[in-house]
Amino acid sequence: MTQQIPEEELIQRIVAGDKQLFSVLVDRYKNKVYGIMRGMGASHPDAQDLAQDTFIRIYRYLPSRREGSSFSSWVYTIAVNRMRDFIREKKPVMSPVDQGIEPVSNETPEKRVLHKEMQREIYRQLEQLPESYRLVLLLKYTNELSYEEIADITGMSSTKVRNALYRGKKTLRKQMERKGGLATYEAYFKG
Repeated sequence: MTQQIPEEELIQRIVAGDKQLFSVLVDRYKNKVYGIMRGMGASHPDAQDLAQDTFIRIYRYLPSRREGSSFSSWVYTIAVNRMRDFIREKKPVMSPVDQGIEPVSNETPEKRVLHKEMQREIYRQLEQLPESYRLVLLLKYTNELSYEEIADITGMSSTKVRNALYRGKKTLRKQMERKGGLATYEAYFKG
């Protein structure tokens, strides 16, 4: 029942004192925030810790959030900034990414394994891209954000976001061609 509450109403109720509803927001965004952390190079345990820290920050700053602005963009901005802080603090070693979209329940076990391996290969190749390309690709294709939302999160102009997406996809495509994974690339990045 609480999963169906519109986001703005949910936020207003949390700010007004209904603190237990914050778990609904966490449930809505936890996989996407975790995915951003993993996609930007955090290990599984670090991504979990960073996601948790992101939600602590969201909770702390929720009352001061500008009403009417995109909540998802605000969440992703906090997540990306937290990850950038982590990179500056720790300079972590990139590790293979083991996250992705949940398989459709009617898939065979073989298709699930193949799907998971295809995702791992794409994320391995994404790790080779410059951060700006990797970040815009993750925000666009994992979180399905608009160019304007990505621009708000990254601080780039919409034109730079478009260019980074184009160049990132082109570079990733070349990498996948070299690795023999062009079909995998085309399945995820139509065009």
